Amino acid sequence: MECRKIDEFVSGISKFIQKEETMTYEEARAFIDDTSKYGYILGLDTVTELLSRLGNPQDDLKFVHIAGTNGKGSILAYVSTILKEAGYKVGRYISPTIFEYRERIQVNEAYIPEEAVARLAERIYQAGQAMLAEGLAHPTAFEVETALAFLYFKETDCDIVVLETGMGGLTDATNVVKTTLVSAFASISMDHMGFLGDTLEEIARIKAGIIKPDTTVISTVQTARVREVLEEACRENQASYREVQKEDLKDKKISFEDQSFTYKDRTNLRPGILGSCQLENAAAALEVIDALGELGYPVTEEALRRGLEQTEWAGRFTVIEEDPLFLVDGAHNRDAADRLLETLKLYVPEKRKIFIIGVLGDKEYDYMMSRLAPEAERIVTVMTPDNQRALPAEELAEAVRKYNPNVEAAENIPEAVKKAKGYAGGDGMVLAFGSLSYLGDLIRVVRKEAG
Repeated sequence: MECRKIDEFVSGISKFIQKEETMTYEEARAFIDDTSKYGYILGLDTVTELLSRLGNPQDDLKFVHIAGTNGKGSILAYVSTILKEAGYKVGRYISPTIFEYRERIQVNEAYIPEEAVARLAERIYQAGQAMLAEGLAHPTAFEVETALAFLYFKETDCDIVVLETGMGGLTDATNVVKTTLVSAFASISMDHMGFLGDTLEEIARIKAGIIKPDTTVISTVQTARVREVLEEACRENQASYREVQKEDLKDKKISFEDQSFTYKDRTNLRPGILGSCQLENAAAALEVIDALGELGYPVTEEALRRGLEQTEWAGRFTVIEEDPLFLVDGAHNRDAADRLLETLKLYVPEKRKIFIIGVLGDKEYDYMMSRLAPEAERIVTVMTPDNQRALPAEELAEAVRKYNPNVEAAENIPEAVKKAKGYAGGDGMVLAFGSLSYLGDLIRVVRKEAG
């Protein structure tokens, strides 16, 4: 959606409000898109001020707060699906989205209605204008969306909100919450160094900033360097710490046909998301569910197993077509590239592989290509559409060529899909990976072709 100049936008909205009408969904989206000019500013002062003017809806909610580098969304999906199956009303707040804007705010997996976006965005618009009039900073787009989510979760009477950080933790807008039940950590590795720090320890300390006093902290398997930081933060906050141990993951079966494992005393667990890291993510989710049970949110074993198996999370080694086999994965940093390579060797070791790749220019794409490009028979690069940070397809192809000469750039996503499927034929497979921001468009292209 095209951003408008602020004076034109304010004039239009002012006339609109004077007529005592409600914002339309399109106008709400225009307002939120326009706030993107304020950038992504880490810190809690502005979002705290905004929420205080909106009645602090977050204070009436209970949260599972999730930080990490890779796997946040998967843990969120497992936890929220299990809780829904147990009969709770569960809010989800996620980013980035794959299919459409409203995906970021869900209650029991149903997207926020357009009417609610419009109505609540108008309240936030008015609060933001009052802040500007008083010489205060205007909220950023992410702060506006976070406030919108809290307002919606409160008015729908959510029992629990499963909340994913946007970037980092300590100074992320989501960290304005004070009523966290459980803090959870996905795998922490190097990413967003320009914002979060240049060392693994610095990044881990920022992410550990979501830990609240006297709470329960759950983590998936971490490196020793990260574990030390998380344990120190827990000691400072008198918080208990539990980390998934690899030795507790047993009887592992990893394939398209049969994915299951044993975790501690639970046997034959069947997570619904594919990928080499998903057993660890699922185990972390089980620890979160057990911790919630201790806090008065019980979940039956039947609901736990049903929720685990029914969990879906698009864009994480997701099969979108079977003939030829076509998968998508949002791997976009070092650790995710390593995990994707491991997953390919586990699930499809013998398949001829055709890759479609689209990345953002500020990611460590050369490392990703060094790890993954040699695995492909042919590679088609594409530029992620409608993203100022997108790396041009030709430039990405040059980076790939250092590791695999069989690469070409496509003009657009439909052309990339056509070329890749042609190369795959009947006995090969296609894997599209990189930035999540183009995978939604790609999935729509593939599904449209399939009818």
